[in-house]
Amino acid sequence: MATQLPPAIILVRPTEAGNVGSVARAMANTGLQELIIVEPAVQIGRTARAFAVGAASILDQARRYGALADAIDPFQQLIGTSSQRSRAPKVPLLTPRELASSFSGRLQPRTALVFGPERTGLTTDELAHCSLLVRIPAFPQQPTLNLAQSVLIVAHELFVAPLQSAQEGRPPDRASLGDVEGFLSHLREVLTLVGFNRDDTFEAVFRDLRRLTARADLRPREVTILRGILRRTEHQLTQPAAESCEEE
Repeated sequence: MATQLPPAIILVRPTEAGNVGSVARAMANTGLQELIIVEPAVQIGRTARAFAVGAASILDQARRYGALADAIDPFQQLIGTSSQRSRAPKVPLLTPRELASSFSGRLQPRTALVFGPERTGLTTDELAHCSLLVRIPAFPQQPTLNLAQSVLIVAHELFVAPLQSAQEGRPPDRASLGDVEGFLSHLREVLTLVGFNRDDTFEAVFRDLRRLTARADLRPREVTILRGILRRTEHQLTQPAAESCEEE
């Protein structure tokens, strides 16, 4: 069996050397080693190393690229981070814990976690590269976190989830994100078929359903059962119309 590589951390246009050093330390705390920096970015010097206690090797091995599009070639999945004030596109939106739950105990595609610059976050074009978005819940009057804090929170959730799974004796055969997305797409089709999307509240309700699905930590068999229910429902809804057409 191939060894699963842990996620890489991509910092896009970081401006504070202390943050870059603190990110490296957070990565070392949580077992991550691969740091990628997208230009224009602050240089790694004395300040960054002072903050990177015990993690100088991560800074030494960091790779730098001129644009995000140049940095993402080795990866099959990008997970972006978005603040509450973000202009994020309509892609799956998870909390760090929901993300960690979906990752725990199963093989993942080669993944990178992408964090934007301190003052502005990722642009809409940069977010468009990401198949999932993580938003860290925070107090509404102060919704944005420091860059290094954000990296630590997300990385720590990914670090502790497998430990908690082992302690709780949970089986490792979690459904893949692709299978869960297939179920959600099918669910949207069936809900549309029955007229559930009759007003502008549908997207908000569907986001809640997506979060519920992430928290449910579905197994492959459970996704298969749910897809089977949707197929039977779809068949029953469309069969009378098909029979009516045949009679005519």
